[in-house]
Amino acid sequence: MSHKKVSILTAFKTIIWPRRNLVFIGLLLIIISRAASFVTPVASKYLIDDVIANNDVQMLKVLVAVVILAILVQSVTSFLLTKILSVQAQYMISELRAQVQKKVLSLPISYFDNAKSGALVSRIMSDVEGVRNLIGTGLVQLVGGIITAIVSLVLLLRISPSMTLFTFVPLSVFGIIALKAFKIIRPIFRNRGKINAEVKGRLTETLGGIRVIKGFNAEEQEHKVFEAGVDELFQNVKKSLTTTAFMTSSSTFLIGIATTGVMGFGGYKIMQGELTIGDLLMFTVLLGTMVAPIVQMSNIGSQLTEALAGLDRTEELMNMTPEADETQRTIVLDDVKGDMAFEHVSFAYEEDKEVLHDISFEVKSGSVVALVGSSGSGKSTIAGLAASFLNPQSGKIRIDGKDLSKVDLNSFRQYLGVVLQDDFLFEGTIRENILFPRPSASEEELISAVKAAYVDEFTDRFDDGLDTLIGERGIKLSGGQRQRIAIARAVLANPRILILDEATSNLDTESEALIQKSLAKLTEGRTTFVIAHRLSTIRKANQILVIENGIIAEQGTHDELIAKEGRYYNLFTYQARI
Repeated sequence: MSHKKVSILTAFKTIIWPRRNLVFIGLLLIIISRAASFVTPVASKYLIDDVIANNDVQMLKVLVAVVILAILVQSVTSFLLTKILSVQAQYMISELRAQVQKKVLSLPISYFDNAKSGALVSRIMSDVEGVRNLIGTGLVQLVGGIITAIVSLVLLLRISPSMTLFTFVPLSVFGIIALKAFKIIRPIFRNRGKINAEVKGRLTETLGGIRVIKGFNAEEQEHKVFEAGVDELFQNVKKSLTTTAFMTSSSTFLIGIATTGVMGFGGYKIMQGELTIGDLLMFTVLLGTMVAPIVQMSNIGSQLTEALAGLDRTEELMNMTPEADETQRTIVLDDVKGDMAFEHVSFAYEEDKEVLHDISFEVKSGSVVALVGSSGSGKSTIAGLAASFLNPQSGKIRIDGKDLSKVDLNSFRQYLGVVLQDDFLFEGTIRENILFPRPSASEEELISAVKAAYVDEFTDRFDDGLDTLIGERGIKLSGGQRQRIAIARAVLANPRILILDEATSNLDTESEALIQKSLAKLTEGRTTFVIAHRLSTIRKANQILVIENGIIAEQGTHDELIAKEGRYYNLFTYQARI
């Protein structure tokens, strides 16, 4: 995807302008601080030419007091600067992170299927970090540096125009080098964010799949993959460090030449009587004052470059189309009965590779539809379309007669419940996981959901009952226990439309019997789509769709389909024999 780079101007409009008051205070502070920094060089001239030459002790005391005061002013202003701007910058980072996370959650499911979770974590947490340089000390130092350089230049020209011009030659060479370097560095920084995200993404996967890795004795190859990623990151950092180092060393060399020039020139002019010793001292100190911000600017330059590269990547995310396109989805559902209809629906995950071809069927409110077929036939795709996770390429899905693609997603999904095959439980307690869809539900509602899904059958054996911690992704529970918690969660959500990817296939017979009972309670009076793995579970379905290669091969009740002796009859008798 081609993406225009974020310019300084956009950054200014979106980030700096809304916080102009703070930035203005910062600039005021830096002007005071920089003004105070000129006291020392000016005082050094008086010290040599007037105070020491005239043995004026009184004046010496005044001079020392003034310099101490100036240093104090500099310290206080720099403290306030850091406090005000850096704190504000960190606040802004936290705001931005929250915005990016909100945006990422609004993206369609297909985006997550193609992106690594670790990489997204990196984009939400790390990419926005650099922004602190825009509003924090970076920007203000830049402005402060420019002010200092200009004032120093005026003072230097007043002391000796010829010496000033001489020092300007090496400095302008340095300026040209610096500009070239930034052109090289920006793409490097932009790339760094990308590599960083990939490495973090793989690391997250590695830690998540630790059982598989150890089970196949694959620690070594995982280590190699990670090592390669870390090395790529190192090469990237090395490039930017080399460029920055080249800048720093060239600045040292060119400034060295300028200083040597001043020594030669100044010494000669003092001998000629054109300059006093105080003038030369003041000139040297001022030159330092002028050069410091110029060198500093090269650092700030790379900070700003990093900030803009991070903003580039953040901006790219923020410009993606969310799944709930407000302009299209204008129908808000106040209530859902649960009648659903698929009308000539076709769907493809990739262009020209249709997974569903012209599917049509109706589901009456409160009835159970079972989807049966071999794996890869398109059952899960139909469930995904019914849940509004996917949108049909052609055809319409209607909910209570309204076109689902025009319905506001929040208003639809508040009536939706899902129990998936690989049910995701969050780290925390069993109670928190069941309360997930409705954190404010009452204790009675919670207990009735627990009983309906027979969760109490195993929590009663735990010391902490519902407050038992289940570990990341519920790793400490058996498959059947996880499944029942997922069912309890769906019962508590009390949806009108329910999608069940009914994975009783990984359960023992006892768990399965309990889950059958809890599923029967869950589907009462709800429009239910069941992706059935065991045909014994769907005899009670109001209609069964046999899906083969993306089309409905057969459709009817259990008895009708058995009587037909077609595809369903074969599947059923085959399973019954096992």
